[in-house]
Amino acid sequence: MIKPLPPPSATGVRIAGDRYQWLIAWHGCVTALRDQLTGEPNSVVKVGVEVDGVGNLDDVVLYRRRPPHTYMQVKYTVDSSTPVNAAYLTTSTDRGGPSILSKIATSWRTLAQAGDPVELGFISNRAPDPSDPLIASRDARTGLLLPQGANGGPRSRRGRARAEWAAAAGLTEPDLLELLAVLHFDLARDPAHLHELVSLTMLVSGLRADPAAVAAGADWVAQQVRDGRRDLDLDDVRQAIDELQLDAGPVRTVVSIATLKPDPLAHQAHHALDWVDRFDGNDAYNKRRPKPPFTWADFQNEIESLPAHLGGSASIVITGSLRQATAFAVGAALRMVTNTDLAIVQRGQLWSSDTMYRTPTIPAITGHDLGLGPGLGVAVEVATPITTDVLSFVHDLQLPIGRLITITPPSGPRDSAVKGPDDACALAVGIRDVVRREVRGYGHVHLFLAGPMGLALLLGHRWNRVAPTTIYEDLQSDGYDAAFTITA
Repeated sequence: MIKPLPPPSATGVRIAGDRYQWLIAWHGCVTALRDQLTGEPNSVVKVGVEVDGVGNLDDVVLYRRRPPHTYMQVKYTVDSSTPVNAAYLTTSTDRGGPSILSKIATSWRTLAQAGDPVELGFISNRAPDPSDPLIASRDARTGLLLPQGANGGPRSRRGRARAEWAAAAGLTEPDLLELLAVLHFDLARDPAHLHELVSLTMLVSGLRADPAAVAAGADWVAQQVRDGRRDLDLDDVRQAIDELQLDAGPVRTVVSIATLKPDPLAHQAHHALDWVDRFDGNDAYNKRRPKPPFTWADFQNEIESLPAHLGGSASIVITGSLRQATAFAVGAALRMVTNTDLAIVQRGQLWSSDTMYRTPTIPAITGHDLGLGPGLGVAVEVATPITTDVLSFVHDLQLPIGRLITITPPSGPRDSAVKGPDDACALAVGIRDVVRREVRGYGHVHLFLAGPMGLALLLGHRWNRVAPTTIYEDLQSDGYDAAFTITA
């Protein structure tokens, strides 16, 4: 049993808050590097930390080639006793000083005097208050309270809240709406989530992303601040990466595909598909099939259009949340025969199709003669056995399958059967080669998968010279759904 920790000291709270800020600043440094390597048109070129002359929006500043620059206030707390709501934002300090919102408004007016557009950020591990009429209007994709926050007349709950916020900020209501149009609320960003975001950004930027590497980046920012350096440019960042030995590989073009939950890297993606609201289910665990009127065919059309959005990029990383069928279909849309190197983040590692391996893994095979039609059924059992469920499903629906083969790793199915990217590539090739051999005499493959998402992607990536294939999604107690059909 884990023994509860005592309450942190004031010094402990301050150290934790500083660490939170240094992580955000280091994320800005990695973003600047990634922008430069990927040719982002309005790239981040410098990161400011505790900048002079910008009021309380000085904690971290992202300077771009041209405005808008991003000015951020970072607020850390050790517990969740105080959510972000009107009371938190508009109440004066204990000593009668201006409220958080008033300070933000003052800084915004100062920054806006130059006439250039600005972007503001309020970042905190505090949770949003769902009962607050304006905070509840926050768009999870952008962090903005608009457009919903502008809805409703002066007597509505939102209208009264806008009047309260405007008074506390010393603004007219039209001016408040101008402020809210550029003020992003990045809330409930607890340290674990922030660490994950920084790690993912480092990974897709060709850097080491293990906990020690993330910590080294934050420590480097802290040292720059202690040395009195408040502006960190690209040369500084490159030198730090060299000195800290963080280089790990090429920078990759990000394709974000969110089906189960929002993707924290979606805003950095070259192309993004957000299907979270298009899948049926109340939570990520239950989202397994399209929610009408959306269909698998709609999703397949968007998947197959991916190459047209990538501008010839040959090194791609998929981020987001995908189940087996979708991951396989994405891999097939960006197949290896098109000279695309495809990767995905799996268990904190980058599983890439160009990972070297010694020889293909020769899987174990068992067969079941069904005599129901001209197709070959393939059940890939990597993480867990599924053959009994697949056989029941095939018989119930009388699918046109003449024979079902079960493919497993040599040591049998278990959740640790694939230990890393080299194992995944070797097993993907071995599975494909088995199906190529077994499909002779059959005109179609019916594919059922149970294994790591990364393996499904890498298998689809190598799925050529097989046969037209229908990939099924596991619906748990409801059997399977025929999701995508691809040519192979």
